Amino acid sequence: MLARTYLSIAAALTLAGCSAANEAPAEPPPLEGAAIGGDFTLTGETGEPVSFSDFDGQYRTIYFGYTYCPDVCPVDVQRAMAGLKLFEQQSPELAARIQPIFVGVDTERDTPEVLTEFTDNFHPRLIGVTGDEETLTKVAQQYAASFSKGEETEAGGYLVNHTNVTLLFGPNGEPLATLPTDQGPEAVAAELEKWVR
Repeated sequence: MLARTYLSIAAALTLAGCSAANEAPAEPPPLEGAAIGGDFTLTGETGEPVSFSDFDGQYRTIYFGYTYCPDVCPVDVQRAMAGLKLFEQQSPELAARIQPIFVGVDTERDTPEVLTEFTDNFHPRLIGVTGDEETLTKVAQQYAASFSKGEETEAGGYLVNHTNVTLLFGPNGEPLATLPTDQGPEAVAAELEKWVR
């Protein structure tokens, strides 16, 4: 009898745990109602047009950076994608609903080939897109991001100043949250678990 009672409690706790994991969070997403986002069309890694709306029905992460970035972009993207990989281990079906996007804002050097090489270093599903300066500026403004080319060195190199925030959008393109890449992959995975349903 006692053994049966313990089994019943264990089963109830297991069910409660599963149920809680699938329920929507009690609080609204931090970016709910924010006037950011929207459709855009840029050039993808194959040279073909890629639109934000191509991924309607999926969650999307988006980051504005550049492939020749010496430190910030590789660290941010690595942490975001490592967090996605952790989330894939925890919830493979939910993680499969996330499309990560890297927007290359260095119009001179972020070619489709270079973007491919860059994104392949971090996650097999991460895609890179880029465009001309006018289009990129408009898209960045839509997403509350900015970028500007720094002064060239004597050797001809330059840095690009840019916003370094990874944004998470829902299946209908609605803004949900920022991913805490500054806190590491575990924090990113926890944030994805919170909002991806």
